[in-house]
Amino acid sequence: MAVEVNDVPEVKRYEARVDGASEVAGVAQYIRTDELVAFVHTEVAPEYEGRGVGSALVRTALDETRAAGLRALPTCPFFAAWISRHPEYQDLVYRSRSKVGD
Repeated sequence: MAVEVNDVPEVKRYEARVDGASEVAGVAQYIRTDELVAFVHTEVAPEYEGRGVGSALVRTALDETRAAGLRALPTCPFFAAWISRHPEYQDLVYRSRSKVGD
């Protein structure tokens, strides 16, 4: 099974398709700023769950985030959990630099 992932910036999401099909197997929605990409929601069609579609979405999105010189803010639980299992991507996680306190 080949998973192809593409960024579709006009709808602010990555889309995954399997084996060249026209139907979307999964999506990862994001909000992009000049400093970071906030990954807010990931969804995989039930018939593709457990087949690597979600992982392909995350890996591609994070690789492109790194290539753009941005940080990732994984507000989506799937993204956060995936990053926690892949230490090679943990350096991408956005951390606030604010030192403001009470």
